[in-house]
Amino acid sequence: MSDNRSESPRQAVVPDTAAGRRFDAVLAELFPEFSRSRLTEWIKSGDVLLDGEPVRPREPVRGGEVASLNVVLESQIRAEPEDIPLSVLYEDEQVFVIDKPAGLVVHPGAGNPTGTLVNALLFRDPALALVPRAGIVHRLDKDTSGVMVVARTLQAQTALVEQLSAREVHRQYLAVVVGALVSGGTADAPIDRHPRDRLRMAVREDGRDAVTHYRLRERFRAHTALECRLETGRTHQIRVHMAHLKYPIVGDPVYGGALRLPKGATEELVAALRGFKRQALHAETLEFAHPVTGEAIRNTAPVPADMLALMQALREDSRQAAERERR
Repeated sequence: MSDNRSESPRQAVVPDTAAGRRFDAVLAELFPEFSRSRLTEWIKSGDVLLDGEPVRPREPVRGGEVASLNVVLESQIRAEPEDIPLSVLYEDEQVFVIDKPAGLVVHPGAGNPTGTLVNALLFRDPALALVPRAGIVHRLDKDTSGVMVVARTLQAQTALVEQLSAREVHRQYLAVVVGALVSGGTADAPIDRHPRDRLRMAVREDGRDAVTHYRLRERFRAHTALECRLETGRTHQIRVHMAHLKYPIVGDPVYGGALRLPKGATEELVAALRGFKRQALHAETLEFAHPVTGEAIRNTAPVPADMLALMQALREDSRQAAERERR
């Protein structure tokens, strides 16, 4: 048994209507702020009791018993709070929705022990230290900008993770890719770790299910702005899928390959493409059901200045090329 004991355990009475059901399943309904896997661990360690006695997770309940959680929540995060500015699009007692800038790492790690989104979140809300991963339920790559939701409570985190797993969260991205697409489509190709380079992901037959829907936002002479909607959420998913389709994202240092300049490009476009040092990918819109009220929460992060400037250079290059053709 663990030493994570609390002097005042949380208690709940098992309803009579639950008679005959598994204890772990009933417990997850009595304490929805905790994930079922975490509750099962506590049952096995003896930190959850039924009428004062340890039981197995699959033990059937009779109804009327008292379930007790004899645990205290320890800090889940070792990162230190840091006063890093955050652009908050929406907040209440359960969630933050933020607009993450490009260049901000989400989690502390090797090479980035400080200056991360987690450090910033802990400064804004110290109670997030008690929530796994400081409330992070999905990630954006360091150099991808845009909207993210952060859970402020265990209940909210559990509900949001379940929505993501059920593919009920709407996530729409803006991407600028190399190549002039003529139509949208769907990339349905499994993704997993690259077999030789562990820092990369790759399309693999034995990978995890991955689906990205994309449609044209704006066509340029040799590039395309796309709206990409995630059906799944694999690491680097949009970047890997677009590279697999031979339309890599502009500026992608991992999957983009060598810089490609369109023939006769304007000086402004050449400068814009050479100077764009991150993947041109922005998480534009996020919609989910509020984890407590069920209300639809939809937030849009404005397209950042560097991508607006890139698209304007592409637009002007296309305009000048069209004028040359008419002469």
